[in-house]
Amino acid sequence: MSSIFSKIIVGEIPSYKIAENEMFYAFLDVFPLVAGHTLIVPKKEVDYFFDMESNQLSSILTFAKPIADAIQKAFPCKRCGISVIGLEVAHAHLHLVPINSADDLNFTRAKLSLTQEELSESQRKIIAQMNNNG
Repeated sequence: MSSIFSKIIVGEIPSYKIAENEMFYAFLDVFPLVAGHTLIVPKKEVDYFFDMESNQLSSILTFAKPIADAIQKAFPCKRCGISVIGLEVAHAHLHLVPINSADDLNFTRAKLSLTQEELSESQRKIIAQMNNNG
């Protein structure tokens, strides 16, 4: 059975896509901790993050770097935090979150309920920063 992320990757479920290549798909979390919270998933469905092949593990960070840089520039924050939890969806994924403290990566906190307009604006800001970086 396909995960919700696999359905997003193939377009069965709409998403706020940030970037993709042959191996990965990046999109906004629609239940974010903060605006700009982005998920990166491998296109090949793998449940546990460290079950990804070695080349995927190294490549996911290379893919994430320009996105993290863009998030940090697009949203007021000290850093773009990174987290791998993998309990809610059985499909490996990496969280990129604008943070000002370690508590900003507390996934037990209530998630935001952003409007479509707010999500579209977050998407636009990140993509604009990625385009500015070449």
